[in-house]
Amino acid sequence: MGSIKSVKIRPIHPHAAILLEDAGRKYITVSDLHIGLEADLLAKGITVSPSLVSDMVTELSDLVQSEHADSIILLGDIKHTVGAISRQEWDSVPVFLKQLSAKADVYLVPGNHDGNIGHLVPMNVNMITSKGMTLDDTLLVHGHSMPSDVRGRVKRIVMGHLHPVFLKKGSVINGERVWLYIQARKEDIFAEKGILDIVVVPTFNPYLYATGEKLYHKSISPILTRVMQHGVKECIIVTLDGSIVGDAALLPHIL
Repeated sequence: MGSIKSVKIRPIHPHAAILLEDAGRKYITVSDLHIGLEADLLAKGITVSPSLVSDMVTELSDLVQSEHADSIILLGDIKHTVGAISRQEWDSVPVFLKQLSAKADVYLVPGNHDGNIGHLVPMNVNMITSKGMTLDDTLLVHGHSMPSDVRGRVKRIVMGHLHPVFLKKGSVINGERVWLYIQARKEDIFAEKGILDIVVVPTFNPYLYATGEKLYHKSISPILTRVMQHGVKECIIVTLDGSIVGDAALLPHIL
């Protein structure tokens, strides 16, 4: 069995996006777009930009161009409604994916909100299973389920699902999306021993916690639950602009 190569990764500040480079290809990776959230917020009396979906297409297209990327990886929760498909999702998700796939190859890793999303996905979008996508030493998953030991050779997990955002009233960064960089014991997740790096990607949709309040229940990941039970080795919390704001002591304000 040959050795696996190390994938280069870099957050693209100040965007909620990460760049992965592997075997000469570049992948723009984002998570938790929650298309259809707007209708849900409107029902709660909160109005967001009517151009949110087209704004996300523009931002991703600009990143593909500026980073000379070949591909886009969507790490789940493309749509907002769990199980069912709302009218807005029927209208917006296929158009969104069609526009993106005209700019780069698109890979879609389904999340827990993406039930029945196959009905909305154009033929030229690469549907990956919910078990995730592996690029050499890096596993890309949504994060709502435990990875299989078949993926135990990886050294890094890149995931979404948790919507990491700093929530503390009175703080100047209350409601801001953040990155989580966690170092854990590999044996807490896989059968193999060693060190495992976990990168939790902020939600690409800027409106989930735009009010600085918990309008929705925070998502729980069995991956992070397992790691927290056994103790985080190292943790760095970083804002979208790249500022380091804390370590593991601040995780209660995020998870």
